[in-house]
Amino acid sequence: MNHPLAQLFLARLREFFREKAAIFWTYGFPLILALILGTAFRNRPIEAIKVDVVTTEATQEEAGKLVERWREKDPRLKVELHPEKEALDRLRTAKTALVVFPDPAEAAKYRTVVDENQPGSVLARAAVDTLVLREANPAAAVPTATTMADQSGGRYIDFLMPGLIGMNLMGGGLFGVGFLIVDMRVRKLLKRYLATPMRKSDFMLSIMLSRLLFTITDVAVLLAVAHLPFFGLTVHGNWVALLAFILLGGITFTGIGLLIACRARTLETASGLMNAFMLPQWLVSGVFFDSSNFPAVLQPLIQALPLTAVNNGLRAVINDGAGFGGILVPSAILLAWGGISFLLSLKLFRWL
Repeated sequence: MNHPLAQLFLARLREFFREKAAIFWTYGFPLILALILGTAFRNRPIEAIKVDVVTTEATQEEAGKLVERWREKDPRLKVELHPEKEALDRLRTAKTALVVFPDPAEAAKYRTVVDENQPGSVLARAAVDTLVLREANPAAAVPTATTMADQSGGRYIDFLMPGLIGMNLMGGGLFGVGFLIVDMRVRKLLKRYLATPMRKSDFMLSIMLSRLLFTITDVAVLLAVAHLPFFGLTVHGNWVALLAFILLGGITFTGIGLLIACRARTLETASGLMNAFMLPQWLVSGVFFDSSNFPAVLQPLIQALPLTAVNNGLRAVINDGAGFGGILVPSAILLAWGGISFLLSLKLFRWL
């Protein structure tokens, strides 16, 4: 245990466990965040379909009967009566998804106004079209029964949890490594390490390994909580592949954290660089919603980002039942990011 790497690793562990705030931000805060978001989005209720029916004084009674029939036949519909100008203003401000102009003389004839920028407009128009067609043709075929599926793998919580794990891997690797090294540089501690008989690689590896230990245990806690009956997360794929992939993701982001911190002289500089690297990925890498929602021209860049690779790999194993073969592409992306980052940080790192 006299090897410099081992001594540096143990010193980092002792330093960490003496800081109660560090323990909270490493384990407590991610767990609280996961519990809050997981509880909020554990089951997504059926969203109401907002429809405005245009009415005048002359058509008020007939429009009211129409609204009552639609509400009875499709509970998803939230139908309101409004004058034409008010209804169109509500559509413009996204307070409704569809404006219907019914024909008082014939129920099967109507005109709709939709906003193509609102995804809900398409669903609203389809729902209204279906109701009108069924009223015009009562003999049309309808399902005799409908079963609501609620199985692990297809719920929003199953999509969200891998994203939160990926976000924690990235945040722990960057902030846990980057801030630590820059803080040491600011406090002139790195100058003291420089005077000791150790290699630069030993120092950097000790930082990476200690951070990796904290990150992996943090992810283990998140997975344990996600498996509670309240959330009901199930890993459908290979557990060994999942653990190996999480380890690879942690290594990758600690390597990137080293690269960001290798030259930064102030905490403000390091914070700016980390946020510039992380914030775009929180938005485009599929943490809270599918990254495929972005234009096709951006997909090659988005899919090459490390957080996208982590999220894709985690969801492939957890939700899609993949093994090692299903995570080869995201693993290759992470190996490239992590390997290049560590080699560059070794070359560019400075003690002062």
